[in-house]
Amino acid sequence: MDAPAVKGFFTGLQERIVAGLAAFDGKSFRRDAWTRPQGGGGISMLIEAGNFFERGGVNFSHVTGEALPASATAHRPELAGRRWEALGVSLVLHPQNPYCPTSHMNVRCFIAYPPESAGPTAQPIWWFGGGMDLTPYYGFAEDCVHFHRTCHDALAPFGDDLYARYKQWCDEYFFLKHRNEPRGIGGIFFDDLNAGGFERCFALTRSVGDSFLTAYLPICEKRRNLPYGERERDFQLYRRGRYVEFNLVWDRGTLFGLQSNGRSEAILMSLPPVVKWRYDWHPEPGSPEEKLYTDFLPPRDWLAAS
Repeated sequence: MDAPAVKGFFTGLQERIVAGLAAFDGKSFRRDAWTRPQGGGGISMLIEAGNFFERGGVNFSHVTGEALPASATAHRPELAGRRWEALGVSLVLHPQNPYCPTSHMNVRCFIAYPPESAGPTAQPIWWFGGGMDLTPYYGFAEDCVHFHRTCHDALAPFGDDLYARYKQWCDEYFFLKHRNEPRGIGGIFFDDLNAGGFERCFALTRSVGDSFLTAYLPICEKRRNLPYGERERDFQLYRRGRYVEFNLVWDRGTLFGLQSNGRSEAILMSLPPVVKWRYDWHPEPGSPEEKLYTDFLPPRDWLAAS
């Protein structure tokens, strides 16, 4: 386990992604370094009211604690109470143009240290997690294919079956159970990754992180100048409500951050700045808005579609 190497990759990844996004938008990101009283800290990079992004945040965090919170031990109850550290990069991007999708990416590493009673030969338990997903408001099949193709190619060197497994995991994870509805068109998601040793798992995580700009920015470039009006903007704000609901109700990363007394500003920067809710609203039959529900949100094999 090489924690310094992991931290070096994550901080470099944050810098590279922010540089690419700032060049695309034309406006610089605000840099906000912070410390956590209980241990650790991080760097938040945020853009608001940009030329393209209405809000975007790219966070690096490296936090430590004396006892793992419940959200981190739900699947590993034997680790409850252990000293721990967690580090990673998480980003969410909300474009202004409704024809450009919201996107999320996260890569992370957890380390749980053995209790003193385990003796000097006991080793820490580590695992990686991460992924990326796309949340369009008005879908374009070629954009979905491009995003999923890039996800597939990032995982291909590590196993022929990984993309299908991690895509299904993403479809199942980013699902609003209270709405019986997917959040978007998915992507890939993985957690508790330690099979095959540290070097393999770290390389896979690097590949996912390094492929994000390739997956996302070409879609934004293609759609950024499409004209839109009040109708499209209104639907975008309504659908953003689903994003808020998922992050606050179901997302384990949000829960971990809040339960571990993380910095609220950094944790909640993933929320869009403007959102709408309506009571029992449904799109008009045959409308472009309905096509999101009928043609894009239901899980499908986007690579077969190509």
